[in-house]
Amino acid sequence: MTLRISGVLLILLGLAIWTGRADAIIPVHEFLGFVLVLSLWTLAFFGARAGVPRGIVIAAVAWGLIAPILGLTQANLLANSWHWVIQVLHLLVGLAAIGTGEGLVQQMRRVGAPKAKAA
Repeated sequence: MTLRISGVLLILLGLAIWTGRADAIIPVHEFLGFVLVLSLWTLAFFGARAGVPRGIVIAAVAWGLIAPILGLTQANLLANSWHWVIQVLHLLVGLAAIGTGEGLVQQMRRVGAPKAKAA
């Protein structure tokens, strides 16, 4: 659920930032991005322990590296009228990270990993 909630909030905040009206919330967006990455890596860890295919675990770790690197450096990439390409790429990388996390959960359910207990 952490991945899903942070993912939805990141998309909404990212769209607000993209419009140019919400630059003040960039630090919140960055923080939530790190929450998403940590939740993705946590899922990758548990997925690896549960025996899910190695490829999706590696993909989760990779997306968790690529997303913040791109996000934190995007202001310096294609700073001209083509900057929107970087913004779209950042959105797609974020969506791929969320999708990979969802895929990990699906794979863990298939291999019969124990469910987390609600607190």
